[in-house]
Amino acid sequence: MDITPTSVESLVSQVEDGAMIALPPQYSNCSLVMARALIRRGVRDLHLVGVPQMGLHADLLIGAGCVSVVETAAVTMGEYGLAPRFTAAAKAGTLKVLDGTCPAILTQLQASEKGTPFGVLRGMIGSDLLKHRDDWKVGENPFAENDPIVYLPALKPDFTMMHALKADREGNIWLGVRRELMLMARASAATLVTVEEIVDENLIADPVTAAGTLPAIYVSAIAEVADGAWPYALPGGYREDEAHLREYMTLAQTEEGFQTYLQRFVFDGEPRVAAE
Repeated sequence: MDITPTSVESLVSQVEDGAMIALPPQYSNCSLVMARALIRRGVRDLHLVGVPQMGLHADLLIGAGCVSVVETAAVTMGEYGLAPRFTAAAKAGTLKVLDGTCPAILTQLQASEKGTPFGVLRGMIGSDLLKHRDDWKVGENPFAENDPIVYLPALKPDFTMMHALKADREGNIWLGVRRELMLMARASAATLVTVEEIVDENLIADPVTAAGTLPAIYVSAIAEVADGAWPYALPGGYREDEAHLREYMTLAQTEEGFQTYLQRFVFDGEPRVAAE
């Protein structure tokens, strides 16, 4: 299978208003370059699914008015504090928040991966989560008596978006130990990937890389973009840009400051360099 590399703009042109998009957590292969391109495109009413949580990539999209629903265990800036634009939108009631848990979201994606209509889980029984999730149903274990279990509907995102260190010319993507990324791709209708580089060797054919490689059959389109995860780190590539993340946190505390950030780093494309 041969996937011809394309541009970031071509990748996000496939995303229509109202699409459900699965995003990785802030510590794992985030495509910030695609998030910025989506903002420039002006897409609206996105339903973001954090697998199992999200960070700056989601906060940018939320602050830019691209999102109407988030389904996640958290939207967080980690050690930098609360995600400011998510927090503001949630408090203002302009964003629908579907509280999830890490196991619940993974179970729902696994159901989609397997082609089943639901998955089952117990951990949230007794919690307040069930009071706020009408789509999660408590029922009986059909193989035992007096054994309640929660039925969770399958999650099938329209798109998974991620960034990776490399792809080969067959369209296979090197993901290393990030197994949640493979689950996301297998559960979604389409997977859009930006990569640092496209290499000549076949990643599936090499036993050293095969186990950590997402086969091309699960990949819809690829764009080659250096520093595509910036300002986040890329495992095996570069460290996070701490100074930039702190600058974002300062500016994004207010709507005016956030708009200044968008203009500088999304619309004007102010130069930036990923940390070594």
